[in-house]
Amino acid sequence: MESGNVFYATGKRKKSIAKIWLLPGTGKMTVNDRDLDEYFDIGVNRDALAAPLSLTQMDDAFDVRIRVMGGGQTGQAGAVRQGLSKALVQVDPELRGVLKNAGFLTRDSRQKERKKYGQKGARASFQFSKR
Repeated sequence: MESGNVFYATGKRKKSIAKIWLLPGTGKMTVNDRDLDEYFDIGVNRDALAAPLSLTQMDDAFDVRIRVMGGGQTGQAGAVRQGLSKALVQVDPELRGVLKNAGFLTRDSRQKERKKYGQKGARASFQFSKR
């Protein structure tokens, strides 16, 4: 979905959902109305979500506005990475192959396994005693 020069996409990972808006600009990234470095304080997550921009050499071409909710910080970073990649494909469909080969367009669908009844946890059982 695009309107003029604004491109929008969503990304998901685990319980996290990220909404991404790409606006023509200078490369400023804001997450939930806060600076990127302030919101994502773990460097690995910051690098992971900025990877699609650096891979396609579009670091300074767009201002990125991100709205992210649910899950933890790593899940949110993965959701942002997927949403950013999807938005970049809208900007230039030629980038699809590069981003797909890097694995940025694939949704990581792993979820937490649920606890089963009659058991202590998802995999753990109560301790067995013969007597």
